[in-house]
Amino acid sequence: MKQVDLSKILEQFKGLWVALTETDTVISANKSAKKAYEEAKKKGYKEPILFKVPTRDLPHIG
Repeated sequence: MKQVDLSKILEQFKGLWVALTETDTVISANKSAKKAYEEAKKKGYKEPILFKVPTRDLPHIG
């Protein structure tokens, strides 16, 4: 599995749910996961990947 740089997404979409394509392109973003998913489906994406962007960039160990 390749490593992905999501730093631009972290800055631009803090605190929101984003729907991503398989190539990590943002399709939609919303405070509600359901709405972000529905917006992506309306745009024709069958299986968007949902990701909750944290409000702060914290280190993750594990």
